Amino acid sequence: MQKYCAECTSCKKQADATPHITTCASCGGILDIKYDYDAIKKSIGRKTLEESRDRTMWRYRAFLPVSDETDVTGGLRVGNSPLYKAERLGEETGLFNLYIKDDGFNPTSSLKDRASAMAVVKAAEAGASVIACASTGNAASSLAGSAAKTGFGTYIFVPSRAPRGKVTQLLVFGAKVISVDGSYEETFRLSAAAIERWGWYNRNAAINPFLMEGKKTVSFEIAEQLNWEIPDYVAVSVGDGCTAAGVWKGFYDLYAAGLTDKLPRLISVQAEGCSPINNAVEAGCDKLVPTEENTIADSIAVGVPRNFLKAVMAIRQSNGITVNVSDREILDAIALMGKTTGVFAEPAGAAGTAGVIKARGNGLIPKDASVVSIVTGNGLKDIKGGEKAAGSPILVKPDMNALLDGFEKAGVIPDR
Repeated sequence: MQKYCAECTSCKKQADATPHITTCASCGGILDIKYDYDAIKKSIGRKTLEESRDRTMWRYRAFLPVSDETDVTGGLRVGNSPLYKAERLGEETGLFNLYIKDDGFNPTSSLKDRASAMAVVKAAEAGASVIACASTGNAASSLAGSAAKTGFGTYIFVPSRAPRGKVTQLLVFGAKVISVDGSYEETFRLSAAAIERWGWYNRNAAINPFLMEGKKTVSFEIAEQLNWEIPDYVAVSVGDGCTAAGVWKGFYDLYAAGLTDKLPRLISVQAEGCSPINNAVEAGCDKLVPTEENTIADSIAVGVPRNFLKAVMAIRQSNGITVNVSDREILDAIALMGKTTGVFAEPAGAAGTAGVIKARGNGLIPKDASVVSIVTGNGLKDIKGGEKAAGSPILVKPDMNALLDGFEKAGVIPDR
């Protein structure tokens, strides 16, 4: 008997969580995976995790919707990303207990590797040979990498604005890449039509309910790395809503299974130029109002988020905070985080920290609160963003007078 089933977030009807399932057969709503926590309690606990030698996301298999017979060992090594105590950044922001969870440490340098690791496992259960998705970049490159390791073919649709570094990853991994001259919403619709026409396995996280289950493993790791002391706040950048919902679900799973006795508050961070989820939460409504996709943070530039309802529910259930940040605040966060923590984040990856800085400045977070900011993607994925944040090097001729002149023009006083 399965320890999990699928439940519609709209009409609440339940169904068997077969590998092929996507949306609700009754109303077309987005599905969520529900668990038998009593069964999970019998197979996992703090002690079993302490004794486990598996250092990947699959150490939490008891909390994941995977058949007992399924082999999960053939993919890339995903998970176990570092959690850093950010003392110097904390001094700058007025927070004594600030942590950075660097998920850019994953194989293709983003948190999306957790979802793609789940995707290839479920595609294998479904008997598929080809996987497809639409993406602003990170989901695409993570899928292409995981598929290359496990032998699946991939068709990946990206908006033409996707950063070159991410598109290059796709091509290196052997994906068939379709660059769409349009918005992310238009790209998504074209991918959905192609998936239906050719019957490919659907990796679109907003449609495939299993992918959020991979993402939630980041929360399990945070709990373990903090010795089960759940933080007061967890900040995450929000695009289509799947990551925010996954982060909340991970902490809820641990709480429901009795491994923890506390739940954190989410800090939902969106760009000022693309904030449909935060707008809805702030307005106290459940209606999605599409917005433009106007931000440097391409990974969260989603004007019509498909996981809208899950994300809104997660923010409300956690008594969360919504923060919208400007592109300038995101760029400043990239530079500040780099100089104080040694972590290089892409714009969307730094948005969470930008939100923490802004929320603290507005008095929304007490100075003694424990806060974890999740970096969802490495800065090398979007070099243009890093260049805008950090500026240019001092260019000089190869002699000392030129060096002194360069220092003077740049306002640099050499240290002794």
